[in-house]
Amino acid sequence: MTTTRRRNTVHNAWVRQFHDPGADGPTLVCFPHAGGSASAHFPLSAELSAGAEVLVVQYPGRQDRLAEPASEDLREMAAEAARALLPWQHRPLALFGHSMGSLLAYEVALRLERLRGRDLVGLVVSGRAAPSVPSGRLVHDLDDERLTAHLARLAGTPPELLADKELLAVALPSLRADYKAVETYRDRAGAKVGCPISGYRGRQDTGVPRDALGKWAGYTTGRCAFRHFDGGHFYLQSREREVARAVLRDLARRRS
Repeated sequence: MTTTRRRNTVHNAWVRQFHDPGADGPTLVCFPHAGGSASAHFPLSAELSAGAEVLVVQYPGRQDRLAEPASEDLREMAAEAARALLPWQHRPLALFGHSMGSLLAYEVALRLERLRGRDLVGLVVSGRAAPSVPSGRLVHDLDDERLTAHLARLAGTPPELLADKELLAVALPSLRADYKAVETYRDRAGAKVGCPISGYRGRQDTGVPRDALGKWAGYTTGRCAFRHFDGGHFYLQSREREVARAVLRDLARRRS
C-alpha cells in the first residue's frame, strides 16, 4: 500500500506539489479560483493524488508570491503558466480549473497542445460558464465594501478573513486583479482544444446555469461531458472526494 507523504515541493514560482502520487496516473495540473492560492486545492490534491501526479498552480500576488504584482491579463497569466509547465510536457497531461481557473486552464491547454504537438489527456472546467457567455456586471469595479459583500454571498471565503480588515487589505488587490483579468478576457473565435472537456457545476450555482456550462462543447474538437453536484459555486469545498473520483474516472476513460 502506497503511503501519501506531504511534500509542499516548489518546482518553480508557478507550480506546487503537496502530495506524492499513489498510482501511475497522468500529471494533473489544478488552477484555483479568483483570489485563490495553491493551498486552496490542498484537500482536493490529497484526494486526486490516489490516481494522478497532482500539481497546483500558484498565481502571483498571494502567499509566497505576495511581493509580486498580480496580473490583470488572463492571457499573460496563461502564457507564463504554460512556460512553467514545460518540464512536464512529455508526460500524459491533464488540466483542472475552478471558476477563473477554468478559463485559465483552457488558455493554457491551447498553448500546451500547440507546443507539444499532441492533445492533452483531458480538460476539466468547473464552476465557470463557457468563454462565449458574458461575465455580467463588472465586479472588479466595486468598492471594497461591495466587493467584500460579493465574496460573502459566494460563500467560498472564510468568514474570519472577511471580518479581518488587515488580512482583507492584503487579499483584495490580487482578488480585484483576478476579477479584472476574467472580466476583460475575450476568447479567440474558433480556438478549440483537441482533448475532451468535462464540465462540472454545483446544482445550486445560479451564476453558472446548465446551458451556460453546456456551451463548453463548442471549445473542443473532441468529446464533451457534464457532471452536476449538489451545492453552490464552491460545491467542491465540501465534496473533494466525490469530485476527485469523478475527475479520475473521466481521465481514465479518456486514456483507455
